[in-house]
Amino acid sequence: MEHIRAVQEKDRDFWFTLDNHLPEAEFEKKVRDGMGYVLVKDGVPIGLLRYNLFWDSIPFCTMLFIGSTSQQQGYGKALMAFWEKEMKQLGHGLVMTSTQVDEEAQHFYRKIGYQDAGGLLITTPEYEQPMEMFFTKELKGQFS
Repeated sequence: MEHIRAVQEKDRDFWFTLDNHLPEAEFEKKVRDGMGYVLVKDGVPIGLLRYNLFWDSIPFCTMLFIGSTSQQQGYGKALMAFWEKEMKQLGHGLVMTSTQVDEEAQHFYRKIGYQDAGGLLITTPEYEQPMEMFFTKELKGQFS
């Protein structure tokens, strides 16, 4: 049986096995501010989602990751649905996420109702990466 809960300090070691982009200090903020979730199956954490606020007002999923042995089983979809419902309950009408154009996640996001919303290309040598695609989803009418 699985459940989703807010990230806690006790999740630190697990969190950093999946998320190597988040600085330690930012993890502490995610715990403090409740801006991260852990998906637990049979008492073992298997996935995570973290977010921030784009323009200080629009929830923006900055990381969704399910451990490799638990992928392709609907857990990512469950985490996104949980987060979307939470954001709707907090009064938000729109959510966002992004992924690089060379990653498969773009197909997943479209499949669960996200629409393409443009891209960002950074060519500064130290920060260069493939184009980042942005996606939005309106929450209006959902979870009624």
